[in-house]
Amino acid sequence: MTDLLGQADGVLRMIEAHFEPQITVRGNEITISGQAAQSQVVSALFAEMISLVQKGERLTPESLERSIELLEGGECSPSALYADVLLTHKGKQLRPKTAGQKRYVDAIRANTVTFGIGPAGTGKTYLAMAMAVDALKKREVGRIILTRPAVEAGESLGYLPGTLYEKVDPYLRPLYDALFDMMDIEKSQQFMDRGIIEVAPLAFMRGRTLNDSFIILDEAQNTSPEQMKMFLTRLGFGSKVVITGDVTQIDLPKGKSGLKQVREILMDVSEIAFVELDSKDVVRHKLVQRIVNAYHVFEEARASASATVTAAAAADIAGRRQDRTP
Repeated sequence: MTDLLGQADGVLRMIEAHFEPQITVRGNEITISGQAAQSQVVSALFAEMISLVQKGERLTPESLERSIELLEGGECSPSALYADVLLTHKGKQLRPKTAGQKRYVDAIRANTVTFGIGPAGTGKTYLAMAMAVDALKKREVGRIILTRPAVEAGESLGYLPGTLYEKVDPYLRPLYDALFDMMDIEKSQQFMDRGIIEVAPLAFMRGRTLNDSFIILDEAQNTSPEQMKMFLTRLGFGSKVVITGDVTQIDLPKGKSGLKQVREILMDVSEIAFVELDSKDVVRHKLVQRIVNAYHVFEEARASASATVTAAAAADIAGRRQDRTP
């Protein structure tokens, strides 16, 4: 009961603060009374919590909040997430933490090409990397290829010091960080030296055919339509592709993103899946979720204001034309 309710009944207090039904604990018996619909949700929550505690899982405020969101949404049960272990490294189990992330990893398993689209902190690249490393360990693929576009942000690559690889390395660093979090640095370095793991800018993919590989294209919102087509046509036999990006963070000069266009082109093609993640799937600091929501509200308001101005301008032009009509 201590593991279930938390120290000083901290977990119980969080549940009571979130729900209306009255919860009474006597010994090993929990009684829930109140409105039927909410009582059923609370009862289901306790059943899930008991199942997790029996499996040796430690309940935390963060995991409790996610469990409540899952049960209220009705899309996925918390135990289904805990049962879906993607990779175990140094005793740490990596698994999806939200219903959206569960849909994402299920889509990767079921399809040859999967697009993961969503804001920062939703685990798009991290989960794809976990599945890639797991597939390599199980010998389902022969190599992992990690790539992303090297989009300049105010400083030309040509003026950076070092060789070409040293110039593009800062752009690829997030991929290295995710890889080293799931595989020993020495072992991953050996795999890179042998070509089993390759981290390269997107431009290096041109002219290649990638067979027996797990390929991840990160920051795909910064690919042009031509680059996206080039990358997708690199797909070879026995390979799986995951493409991740956030269409609200396009750094291309003219804003013509291949990621925004590709959905219209490939939406109805079999073995290709598009998974949308949102602020509910953010698993970083809670403040990140609030930031994502705030930007979403701001952009919607700006788009609405822009549409109103455009409509008013169109009406004004139409009125002038009518005035000039004899």
